[in-house]
Amino acid sequence: MSGAVTAVSSNAEYSFTKPNRESITLLEGLGVAGDVHAGVTVKHRSRVAQDPTQPNLRQVHLIHEELFAEVGAAGFEVRAGDLGENVTTSGIDLLGLSAGTLLHLGDEAVVEVTGLRNPCLQIDAFRAGLLKRVVGRDESGALVRKAGIMGVVRRGGTVRPGDAIVVEAPEGPHVPLDRV
Repeated sequence: MSGAVTAVSSNAEYSFTKPNRESITLLEGLGVAGDVHAGVTVKHRSRVAQDPTQPNLRQVHLIHEELFAEVGAAGFEVRAGDLGENVTTSGIDLLGLSAGTLLHLGDEAVVEVTGLRNPCLQIDAFRAGLLKRVVGRDESGALVRKAGIMGVVRRGGTVRPGDAIVVEAPEGPHVPLDRV
C-alpha cells in the first residue's frame, strides 16, 4: 500500500490548528522539529496533567485528507492543518493500519504508528458539531475514531507535500489501532 503526503504542518505554540509549511523535519525519537508536541515524554496538556513522565506516543499526528471530503459533504469546511495534524495524507486507509506499521515518508523519514487520535471537545470549539462527524459508531455499536492516527519517529528526515508514503506492515497478526 502506498499514498502521498498532501500537506505538512507544525506550530511552536499550543494552538488547535497548525499552519502549513513547505516542509517539516522529523527528529528520531522526538517528533516534528519546532513543534510544541515534540519530545520524549508526553506534551499534550491532558496527558501531562495525568502523568508528565509518560512516553510520548503522539509525536506525529497524521490525518487522511479523505476525511475533509467526508465532513465537507456534511457542510464542514476543514483544510490541512485545521485539526492540528502534522502530516496530511491521501490514498492510505490510516485508520485501518495495524499498530506497529511503519510509514516511510519521502526519502528518509520513518514513523511507527502507535494508535488513534482521541478526538476532543476542541474539535467542536473549532467547528460546532464537527466532533459528531469524527467520532461515531460502527454497525456493531463500537466507537469509531476518525480524527487521524499518531506515531513516533523511528528515523528522522525532511517531509514535504508531494512525498510518497510507503506502508510497511509489521510481522505477525493485524493489531487494530486503539486510542493513545
